[in-house]
Amino acid sequence: MTSTFTKRYVSARQAAEAARHHHWLTAHARPMLQPALTATAPTSLTFAWIEGRHAEPHDLPRLAGLLGHAHGAAWTSDLHRASLTRPHVFPDGALFPDYAACREVALRKRLEQGHLPDTSVLDMLLALLEATAEGPVAFYKDSNPRNFLITTDGTIFTVDTDDLTLAPFGYDLAKLITALIMTHGPIEPPGIEQALDLYNEAASRHDARLAATDLQRLHAFLTLHVHLTAPYTGRNGYHFGVPGFGGST
Repeated sequence: MTSTFTKRYVSARQAAEAARHHHWLTAHARPMLQPALTATAPTSLTFAWIEGRHAEPHDLPRLAGLLGHAHGAAWTSDLHRASLTRPHVFPDGALFPDYAACREVALRKRLEQGHLPDTSVLDMLLALLEATAEGPVAFYKDSNPRNFLITTDGTIFTVDTDDLTLAPFGYDLAKLITALIMTHGPIEPPGIEQALDLYNEAASRHDARLAATDLQRLHAFLTLHVHLTAPYTGRNGYHFGVPGFGGST
């Protein structure tokens, strides 16, 4: 059996960023287990091999608790000093992208690509983005089902550290919910509410102020994710829309 997995990158910059993200998560988001980074090269990273399956809808309660715990740990360790509207700084001096700027660029691109019907929808999404750029700072790691590996004994590993930005609490949970729906079909409202409750409870173990994501705020994040993820519909296993948040059934 293969004991390692090597991921190759187009550029040395991308490989260095992914390695930096892995090291930061290891240091500051300890509840989030990752495969060990065993070797680096200019345009590739080699990780310990993990045998496991990808996340499925029935895993949502456990994953929600894990995300809340990891986000709370990262806030306590480092991100309590960060702001959602300004880049944070990694220990080596590189910038940790802020929440709003890169997503504003992406939303404007969605209009250019034809994924938004008109500028009024863009304006609505930009207003949501601005309204949610407040509160305690967590991180976004693209929590789609393929970025989790669950072993036969139930241990959860997270993989793929290519993307890491600042984000509000609850934002990456909303990405996980969006991606599970797009992959497997609808999740009933009680399941979403349970996931949010478990996320908030786990985050609150680190500080009571971190349990501030309510359903209205989660729905705003879901709306943003549906439109940001629109170009990937029909790819990467995304076969379903997200009804009620700008997606189709």
